[in-house]
Amino acid sequence: MTLGTVAEPPPGVLAAFGLTGPVRPLAGGRGRSFRAGDAVVKPVDSAEEAEWSARVFADLPPAAGFRVPRPLRSRDGTYVVEGWTAAEFLEGREGPAGMWESLIAAGRAFHRELRHLPRPDLLDRRDDPWAAADRIAWGEAAPPRPSNADELLARLGELAGPVAAPSQLVHGDLTGNVLFHPGRPPVVIDFSPYWRPVAYAEAVVVADGLLYHRADPELVEAVLPGREGLHLLARALVFRLATKAVWAGRVPDDELTRFAGVTRLVETGLTETRPPRTP
Repeated sequence: MTLGTVAEPPPGVLAAFGLTGPVRPLAGGRGRSFRAGDAVVKPVDSAEEAEWSARVFADLPPAAGFRVPRPLRSRDGTYVVEGWTAAEFLEGREGPAGMWESLIAAGRAFHRELRHLPRPDLLDRRDDPWAAADRIAWGEAAPPRPSNADELLARLGELAGPVAAPSQLVHGDLTGNVLFHPGRPPVVIDFSPYWRPVAYAEAVVVADGLLYHRADPELVEAVLPGREGLHLLARALVFRLATKAVWAGRVPDDELTRFAGVTRLVETGLTETRPPRTP
C-alpha cells in the first residue's frame, strides 16, 4: 500500500509557516514528509481532519509519559496551507521491535489525555480504505467487493466476539508512529483518529507486532489478557487485512499466510480460555 513520494513543499507553503532553510526528505511518513529547519512539513489527505487533529495536539497539556510535536500555525492562523501542514521536529527513532512495553505505556498515557474529548463528526465522513476497514472490523459495514481474503475475514469475524470496553478517541496506528529517545518520553506522531476502545488501539499494535515484527506471542497475554483481549485482536486483524483487501482487491498469498498464522493463535487462545459449560 505504498502511496509513493511527493514533490517537496512549494516555497509559498514554507513562507506561510515562516520556515526557511534547506528542505530535505525524511524517512518514513509514507515518503511524504520533509524537514525544513526545525519543522516537519507534510501533505495531508483531508484538510478537515488535519485542521482538527492539529487543534487536538495544540491543546494537549504537558503530560508525563509522552510528547507530541506541536503544530505550527500559518500566518493567517490556519494549520493547513495548500494541502500541507507543519509541526515542530522532535528527535527520536522508530520502534517498535524491543520497545513494546514502552510503546504501549506511551499509548496509554496519550489516550488518558484524550478521554474528555467528544467524538468528532468528521469520522462519519471519512471514506479512505482505513476508515472502511475499521467499519468492517466492527460489523458496521460489509467488504465492498469480493476478494481472496473473504474466507479468512469471515473466519476472523466469527472470532471477533463481544467487547464491553467503552469507546473513546484513540490513535489507531501507533505501531510505527511512536518515536523513542534515550532519557526522554516517547513522541506520538501522525494521529490517526478512531472512536474505539483503548484496548483496540493496543490490539492493532499487537497484531502488527505478530504480523510484521516477529513479536513473541506472549505479547498477546501481556497486553490483551482474557477472552475480550482475543476478541479485540481478531478485530484488529480484520482491520489490517480488510485495509489491504479494500485497497488492492487482492491480498498477496504470503500476506494471507501470515494472517492465517496469527488467526490460528487467536483460535487456540479462545479454545484454551473457553468458559466451562453449565450443567
